[in-house]
Parts: sequence; structure tokens; C-alpha cells
Amino acid sequence: MSNLSEKTVVLRRARLNAATSSLMRFSFKECCFKPVADEPDIEIEGSLVHKDSEEGQILCAEKEVGRKSKTLFSCITTATQTTINPPREVACQTESQPLLVNYSATANQWEIYDFYQEELQKRTSSTKKDEKENEIAEGAEGVHGNLSLLRDFTDKSDHDLAMLSTAAKLLEYAVNENINGDIIADFKHFEDEADEFRGDKGTLLPLWEFQYNKVKSLPVSALCWNKKYNDLFAVGLGSHKFTELECGMLLFYTWRNNNHPEFLFNTDSGVMCVDIHEQKSHLVAVGLFNGNVCVYNLMAKGDQPIYNSMASSGKHSGTVWQVKWWEDDLYGNHTFFSVSADGRVVSWTLGKYELFSTNIIKLPPMDKVPDDLNNVIVTAGLTLDFHKQKPYHFLVGTEAGKIHKGSTHYTRFIKTYEAHFRMVSCVRWNPFNPKVFITCGMDWRVNIWDETTDSPVFTFDLKSSVMDVAWAPYSSTVFAAVTADGKVHVFDLSINRFEALCQQRVVSTKRHLTCIEFNPVHPIIIVGNDRGLVISLKLSPNLRKNPKEEKGKEPSTGAEVEIAKMEKLLILMR
Repeated sequence: MSNLSEKTVVLRRARLNAATSSLMRFSFKECCFKPVADEPDIEIEGSLVHKDSEEGQILCAEKEVGRKSKTLFSCITTATQTTINPPREVACQTESQPLLVNYSATANQWEIYDFYQEELQKRTSSTKKDEKENEIAEGAEGVHGNLSLLRDFTDKSDHDLAMLSTAAKLLEYAVNENINGDIIADFKHFEDEADEFRGDKGTLLPLWEFQYNKVKSLPVSALCWNKKYNDLFAVGLGSHKFTELECGMLLFYTWRNNNHPEFLFNTDSGVMCVDIHEQKSHLVAVGLFNGNVCVYNLMAKGDQPIYNSMASSGKHSGTVWQVKWWEDDLYGNHTFFSVSADGRVVSWTLGKYELFSTNIIKLPPMDKVPDDLNNVIVTAGLTLDFHKQKPYHFLVGTEAGKIHKGSTHYTRFIKTYEAHFRMVSCVRWNPFNPKVFITCGMDWRVNIWDETTDSPVFTFDLKSSVMDVAWAPYSSTVFAAVTADGKVHVFDLSINRFEALCQQRVVSTKRHLTCIEFNPVHPIIIVGNDRGLVISLKLSPNLRKNPKEEKGKEPSTGAEVEIAKMEKLLILMR
């Protein structure tokens, strides 16, 4: 027996015991199978060392020496191991190509001369302003000290005043809302329950009253709602009597503050007509008694118009009775039309620095005027309106009582209607049905026309001179008119084709109404009288209800329904 302390070396060899001894392989050289010789044994030396051995103790000692002591910074979380972006060359850091825009303009000698004159004027005014500031600074040097401090104080005070004015306006709105709380509640929520016992009749509920104390002597000559801000409307003040040639005024009111206008513009002559641009609601076209037309910008500072007609640009020689914004021209310039007492319909284009006029058509002379006096005695145009679907068609009402249908494409009128016995006060196309329009005149009558016929479809006698008429924006069969006896007449042809649903006096018998306009959104109308007063009135439910539908059918709305309502009435009256 061997001693247990004796060391014995044992060699382990790996051998494929499962391999067969008769292994055959194909020889591509001799093209046959040949037996394979025995595979050599595989010997693998191990790398494991026992830790108690001499070599193992040396390796453990070296490992202990090379190990570093752990600190708080030895452990790093994976969240803080961010990737480092590779550096980029400056050569590859390019910017995107800027957007290219084609620009073209023409300049003649007059434009260049005007530009130099304006630049010279600006430099002269700036020089005078600097000299004035220097004089003030020299006088205030001993009191205020440094000039720069004085200028900083002035700029800061202007800014503070602007902020103070905004805050004061908001405070004024809040105070008016508290004072007129009952009126605001009526405007939002009140519905007259007594309409259930009136049948088809209705009433008008007075709301706010607007009047500027400084111009109580001037009558309201024009009213126009802002289509974008439906609580804002324009009021034109001016007299058309030769014995009362006073200055006019253009006011803008909102029902949030009925005590004072939001905007105020003084004019050299009476304001006869006003129209607000539908898309650019800050542009306002105005026609004056002296024949001028002008354009105001509500966003600009000051009370002067940005455009004003002159004799060189084709100014009217008579009172401008109507202005209407039209669609922009091919170059994107804003355009409006005017009709005047000189018998001309003129198109005005807003150029870069001034207005440019184009004579569209001249009104034909009256029947009893001799041929040699046609150019001397002209027919005055009093009212103008454009077709809603065909903007190149328009209607003109004259002092002779006739309505002329014209087109911007022709120099002669297409058709003439014998509308009234006296002068025409207003003409308006129906906002829904493209064939229907309404007229009113000083012969006490309101006529509703089908453009394909020569006689009116409906005629209403209001027993007084009809000053103005307007279609409702929510129905093709509802319209309202004001008369010289101070009454407001509201009709709905789909309910009653023979008389008004409402006849209500809103001013005293000594005053007469001059204008009327429907709000584009709310069931409200505004009327103006001959003493500068504007009254807002709310329509009761009977004046704005839809006709009864057949049983089993849902109530239908929309433009097609309104067109069908009017077409049904036209068929019944033929």
C-alpha cells in the first residue's frame, strides 16, 4: 500500500469512446472512400490554482495590493452615464435657405419726388423737435438735473398714462355694467311671455340709449354694425339742410359703455353715410355733405382720415349719399363705391398714398328735362346696394323715384324700375333670395320686388314718409322700417302678408326716425332720430319665430330653407 502523504501524478485524457474504429471518409483525390486513422488524444492543461498552494497565495497577495479602497464616488448609477455627442466639423454646419419672395413695383418721377419731400419734411420736423427738447432741457437743467433722467421720466410717464387709460376704461365698463345690470339681464334673458296672448303680434323692448351731449343738434344720418365685433356700431351725424351747414361727427359706440363713444372723429362737413369693411373691420368709409369721401383707420392714432378725396382725384361735386365697400381689385387693393347728388357712381381704390377714382356710370336725366340741359340738370343718386351673390350687379335709387339696375361691366343700366312717386330713401337686396330686393320712399310706401318683374310683388302703405328699411339677417321674410312719425314697423311675410306684426312709437311725436339697422347676431335693432339719439330695441319672440312645421317633421333651418320661404310667397303672389 502506498503512503497517504505520497504525491501521485494522474493524467486525464479526453477520448472519444463512442467513436467507431471503422470511420470512412471520401477522398476527392482518388475518388473513393478510405478508412480514417485513429484520432489523436486531446490534452488540455487547466488554469485553476488551489488557493492554499504557493502559487495561489502569491496571486492572492498581488490581488490585495492592486485593489483600490472604495469611496462615495466609486459607485455611479447608470442614470448619470450620459452619452457624449461626437464633435462636428464647422464645415458641415449649414443653415437652411431663406424663403425667396418675388417683389415688383413701379416708380415714376412723381413718386420719387413725393418720397423725397416726405423724407425732407420728417428730417425738418425731427430737427425742430430736437431743438425744442434742448431748449426745454436747458431751462430745466437746474431744476431736474440731467437731461437723460428727464427723458426717462417722460417716457415712463407716457407708458404709465397709457396703462392708466386702459385700466380706467375697464373700470368704466365695470361701473356701467353695475349701473345697467337690469338692461343687461333683459338683453340676455328676458322673453316677453305676453306674446302668447297677442296671437302673431309682437313688441319691442327698449334697452340702451346712446347720445353724445356735444352734438344733440345733429341728426343721425347713418348707422352701421361692425361684422367682426357685433357689439360695436358706427353712427354718422350730419345735417343735409343747406341752412344748417355744420361740422359733422363719426362716433363708434358699444353697449358696454353707452355714456361715451369708443372712437370719435370730427369732420369738416356733415357725415351722410358710413360703411365698415367686412374683413378689415378697422377700415371705415365715409361720405360727406360737401362731396368728399374719406377712409378712417380705427387702429391709427389721431382723428384725421388716412385717405381723403380731392378735386384732382375726381371728387364729387354734390353730396355723397351712399358708400359701399366692394371686393378687392386684382392687385389686392381695397375698393369701395359711392353715389352722389352729381349723378355719378364712382369706384374708389385705396392706393399707396391717395385715392384713385373711376367713373362707373352716370345716372340718366329725368324725363321732363330738355336734351340741351341734360348735363346741367342731373339726377341725384340717393342709395346704392350690391348683389349678395353677384357683386358686379348693383341697384341705385334716385330722387326721381326710379330704381336702376346696373353692372360694373357695362356703361349703361340693364333695367329701370318705376318704384316710387317721390324720392327713394333706401334700396337693399335680400340677404338670402338672390332675386328679391326691397325699396322705400317718401311716398309712404315700402315695395318688395322680384327682379324679373316690372311691378312690385308686395306694397305696404305706412301712412308717413319711410326714412329707412332693413332686412333681418336671420330670415328672408322679416324686415323693419322707420317712418317720419317716430314709429318702427316690423313685418314677417311668412306669417302675415298684409300688415305689420309690430307698430311701435319709440320717440316723441315731435321727433322723427332717420335710420334703422339689425344686429348681425343678436335679435336687436338700433334706430336713430333727428336729435342725435340712438335707441337699441330687442325683438319679442313673436317677431323672430319660425313658421309652424307639419306634424312629424323636424324644424329645418339654413339658407336653402329661407330661399324656399320667399319663393313660396312669390309663387302665391303671381
